[in-house]
Amino acid sequence: MTPIKPRRGTPHARAFLVALSLALASWLGSESVADDGPAPVIRLSLTEAIERARVASARLAQVRAVQSGAEAALRGARAARLPQLDAVASYTRNSGVPELTITAPGLGTRTLFPNLPDAYRTRAQVALPLFTGGRLTAAIDAAREQHAAAGLDAEGAGKDLVLEVTTAYLSLVTARESDRVVGEALATYDAHLRDARNRLAQGLAARNELLAVQVERDRAELARLQAGNLASVANANLLRLTGLPPDGSLDPTELLDAPAPGEATSEPGALLAEATGRRPELLSLGARVAAAEAAVKTTRSLAYPQVSLNAAYDYANPNSRVMPLEAEWKGTWSLGVNLAWTAFDGGRTAAAVAQSRAQADALRHQLEDLSRRVGLEVRIRILDLGTARAALGVAERTLESARENQRVSGDRYREGVAASSDLLDAETALLRAGLDHTSARAQLRLAQAQLDRALGR
Repeated sequence: MTPIKPRRGTPHARAFLVALSLALASWLGSESVADDGPAPVIRLSLTEAIERARVASARLAQVRAVQSGAEAALRGARAARLPQLDAVASYTRNSGVPELTITAPGLGTRTLFPNLPDAYRTRAQVALPLFTGGRLTAAIDAAREQHAAAGLDAEGAGKDLVLEVTTAYLSLVTARESDRVVGEALATYDAHLRDARNRLAQGLAARNELLAVQVERDRAELARLQAGNLASVANANLLRLTGLPPDGSLDPTELLDAPAPGEATSEPGALLAEATGRRPELLSLGARVAAAEAAVKTTRSLAYPQVSLNAAYDYANPNSRVMPLEAEWKGTWSLGVNLAWTAFDGGRTAAAVAQSRAQADALRHQLEDLSRRVGLEVRIRILDLGTARAALGVAERTLESARENQRVSGDRYREGVAASSDLLDAETALLRAGLDHTSARAQLRLAQAQLDRALGR
């Protein structure tokens, strides 16, 4: 028997095409999923995170650009002391004019002013300031201080970035550690929950005992969800700071147990002195005060005479300084000293000096206020660090006590001499002690980092 071949439009053909389309779509879908793959896991230490952030930070790039501008301004201020050379070349086409000629006995006819419609001129001129009343020196001083202030601003921005990255890194480590602590508590709750169900099935426990364990287990699950959310936020924030792909997953290599670098052992007075001499904000504002003082001198110099030396060489065709005029290239030179002095300006210079002086005084008062604020900040950070150390000691002893209490309560519960509520209380206390211990370790590291920033380290 000859087999029947499916024709186009028949149910057999349509079924074949549908099956082929589904298989092709399934293959393409599996290929796309395979191409996407899981989010890349990036192992990162705190030092590596800080270095990446330095490269990726737009804020640092901004302040460095300002620093480059201040450096260019300083070069410009220094260049004002050097001679200035100007070169000019021109061509002029004039309309025709009647020539002026004279006739003298014995001399014949001479043309004094010929008709020369084409005029060519080249001129080179040098100007050199001789006396400016201190204006150039003050301008250079002001530019130098502004450049120093811009560099200190860049240094301060770098230290702010270090603190920000450290905070984000510690937040991620803390969230991951909290998730681990809650995971261990969930395993304990699950074991207790299974035992409570068995006891309920055997008629050895009431239903409220099972519900109490279930509630605490649900609370722990909620705490784990919250820790996971915090970890996701901290991961995204650290990815932003380090310039890594936003879909990446960071794996911090440093633990909270790592010793905090640079722990302060000096007296508060020595730390205050260190902050005064190292804080970029204080040094930058001090440089701006000096720049403002130099600006006062710059403004005051306008009341003094301004003396400059000028030299020029003209090479023109025709040269108007050579008579009679001829259509020939001829050179001439000039050398002179210029003196300019504003004898009376209606008080403009005095008003400008007073304005510059007021701006310098305002910056000086701002520096005084910032110095007091820095002193207060250092004292606060010292107290915070001491409190964090004490809190960690309490948290360690509390965790040790909670573990022992949970162990004893578990043994007594399994021996039948303790109630389920006693074991549940011990398990809950252990979870809270574990989370408090994690938080205390993170707070100690953060307090040390904040003190380092307050000291300008």
